[in-house]
Amino acid sequence: MKKTYNRILTFLKYRDLFFQLIARDIKIKYRKSILGYLWSVLNPLLTMIVLVIVFSNMFARGVPNFSVYLLTGQLLFNFMVISTSRALSSVVGNASLLKKVYVPKYIFTLSVVTSELITYFFSLGALIVVILFTGAPVTWRYIFIIIPIIEVYIFCTGIGLFLAQAYVFFRDVEYIWSVITTAWLYLSAIFYPVSVLPGKIYFLVTNFNPMYIYIAMFRNFTIGSPNMGSLNLAIHGAGFSCLALLIGFISFSYSKKRFILYM
Repeated sequence: MKKTYNRILTFLKYRDLFFQLIARDIKIKYRKSILGYLWSVLNPLLTMIVLVIVFSNMFARGVPNFSVYLLTGQLLFNFMVISTSRALSSVVGNASLLKKVYVPKYIFTLSVVTSELITYFFSLGALIVVILFTGAPVTWRYIFIIIPIIEVYIFCTGIGLFLAQAYVFFRDVEYIWSVITTAWLYLSAIFYPVSVLPGKIYFLVTNFNPMYIYIAMFRNFTIGSPNMGSLNLAIHGAGFSCLALLIGFISFSYSKKRFILYM
């Protein structure tokens, strides 16, 4: 309990640095682009249009409002991939600072995931555009989309901490993670209904793929029918989030004392 209290005090002490890192990330992301932050909306929107053209004839039948179905999955999955991929090099990328002064090492990983969360909220503008354009019903249950968003954020923080400490010792983690996320994409029912999967794979995806669970929950609150299934998804997703955070926190805490020897 005392350690937890001390960690909270340490974070509060460095909170200004935390917010400065977030602000820096957001400012430099589109610094040299003409449209700037609009790309947070345009990029997923243009990607969705391409995917709708490619996959609509194969999978749109039987899927209500395929454009919204596709975009909800695309946005959430992209947030996971980008935030964890950037978190992977967050410690090594700040090695020069860590060698000079004491700074809580996890703050770099946490700031990267948080800055990508803010970018994700910007990208939800693309979802609003598609919802209005397609005439999808807007209901009060939309407020519950914050549940899967928070769970994904916690999940990505845990994964990011694990990857950040692993990357310090094994640079090959970057390439391995790229392969994993590519395979993960095709197993998350983003551009096809999960019902097309064969029995055993269907069972594994719907029960042991956290990103599918978060995406399915998000879809339930937008184009689906929230029921007890949504509550089960929320509980299931919270379990994966807490597990990822626990693994990431323990592995990072165990390894951080040796970081300086490998950077």
